[in-house]
Amino acid sequence: MKKHTKFRTIARRFVKHKMAVICLILLAALILLAALAPVIAPYSPTKPTGAFSQPPSADHILGTDKIGRDMYSRILYAMQVSLEVGFLATLISTAIGVILGLVSGYFGGAVDKAIMSFTDMVMSFPYILLVLVAAAIFQPGMWSIILILGFVDWPGVTRLVRGNVLSLRETNFVKSDVTAGMPRRYILFSEILPNTIAPVLVYATSVFAISILDEAALSFLGLGVQPPTPSLGNLLNGAESLSVLTGKPWLWVPAGLVIILLVVCINFVGDALRDAFDPRNE
Repeated sequence: MKKHTKFRTIARRFVKHKMAVICLILLAALILLAALAPVIAPYSPTKPTGAFSQPPSADHILGTDKIGRDMYSRILYAMQVSLEVGFLATLISTAIGVILGLVSGYFGGAVDKAIMSFTDMVMSFPYILLVLVAAAIFQPGMWSIILILGFVDWPGVTRLVRGNVLSLRETNFVKSDVTAGMPRRYILFSEILPNTIAPVLVYATSVFAISILDEAALSFLGLGVQPPTPSLGNLLNGAESLSVLTGKPWLWVPAGLVIILLVVCINFVGDALRDAFDPRNE
């Protein structure tokens, strides 16, 4: 009953953010469209179905690309790929960050010093440079990007979780468990971790948005998801040409708008979640 009441309180705080509610609905709609791409896409995303660079028409509502593939179908599948990359990269980085943060904060001493020294070393490198170098070393592809982003985005989560653990381990309920001889595994994952989920969830939304942007940037540069597999980033690749930028907006404007919508909606939802989980916001 207590958990149900807490959830209702969080939901009540969240719905006060009208823009976040609108963004959540829009984000859910975009995710649903991406998930249903195999069902609702009128054409194959990889096979030519019309004239080259055909403007929007009744047969192709968003036109066709430079080799005649339907742009509407490609955007639906591209959303699916980009969201999958963003979600899995966020999942990997969050899992690594949570585990390292829990261990570092709880055990302290030499373990804490070693983990935080390594974290600071990773964070000392320019983020985008680190991603670009890793992407250039490994063979471009969807899973390469997922793993690269997953193994680069974890330091922020680690520092966040460590800070929360340092605070929580001084609380009476954790000290009582230690005095009672409860296993460390129980204390870490049953007592401390549940009280750290809220800030981690909020932080993960920003990592999700950044991962989508990073995938788009890398794929635009040819270091990410490779054609003919569509992603929002490689759909923008054709915009390198001045003639496309000025004369064929259907080849890049829809993909650009979808990226903007996804990132803005995720950030609004993340900001609202941060306020919703803050007990001071009543």
